[in-house]
Amino acid sequence: MGTPDIAVPSLQALLAHPDFEVVGVVTQPDRRAGRGRKLKFSPVKEAALTAGAPTILQPARLREPEAFRALAALQPEIIVVAAYGQILRPEVLDLPHHGCINVHASLLPRWRGASPITAAILAGDPQTGVTIMQMDPGMDTGPILSQRAEVIRPDDTTASLGQRLGQLGAELLIETLPCYLEGKIGPKPQPDVGVTTCRLVKKEHARIDWTRAAVEIERMVRAYQPWPGAFTTWRGQNLKIGAASTVAGEAEVGHVIAWGKKAAVGTGAGLLVIEKAQLPGKKMLDIRDFLRGRPDFIGAELGG
Repeated sequence: MGTPDIAVPSLQALLAHPDFEVVGVVTQPDRRAGRGRKLKFSPVKEAALTAGAPTILQPARLREPEAFRALAALQPEIIVVAAYGQILRPEVLDLPHHGCINVHASLLPRWRGASPITAAILAGDPQTGVTIMQMDPGMDTGPILSQRAEVIRPDDTTASLGQRLGQLGAELLIETLPCYLEGKIGPKPQPDVGVTTCRLVKKEHARIDWTRAAVEIERMVRAYQPWPGAFTTWRGQNLKIGAASTVAGEAEVGHVIAWGKKAAVGTGAGLLVIEKAQLPGKKMLDIRDFLRGRPDFIGAELGG
């Protein structure tokens, strides 16, 4: 069970493994996207179709009786979940003989919830990782089977870090699963200390508050890539900041000043140098190209 890009390596690893038979793939329904509002398959569905997976289920709600019957008909011995996007009810958790295990993109119990990669970058964590866990009815509260850490690089975005964690999770899954099924490893309860939770990302969370420190805003820019994109307002329009850096210096909060051939914005502590910017309906531009057509951006007040 999975939906976004980060789940694809785990699916591909299971499909390629000679000792495992993937009897079905469960993913979210096709969504309309883009200007043409065309139906778009999830990355997991694309991978399943490419690999010729025997059965693909896409229930709007897995809780519906018909969806559960279709899942039960597959008679799974174990269910592997990676960023599926729906909460599994107890009857699903109890369906397979070996239960359900989850490939979670954090070092549990830190960052339980829907957006652990984004949360780790926002918090300035030096590292994160992946956890293979046995699922229970709670939100990422189940016992741990294995974990592996990954350093968060200074330039990491949710996209770049998610790509590495997807691969890391697939590798750890293939190492862990045989040992788990053979009884060579057992689940260990999560520690009671160090528990943190994260929320589902919404567009409004990416609105920049210029009273915050520049280092925090720079982390926002990276954490909200590729979606929804950190943004502010200029001349009544949303302005996305695609990349940024921080420097020492002062300016009024939200005020744009020249910084060499670039633009910097005053924050609650330090300056945020804008590296890339995008207006609605336009391409993301290097800030030097952005300024060539909009010299009046220097001196502007953002976020009003």
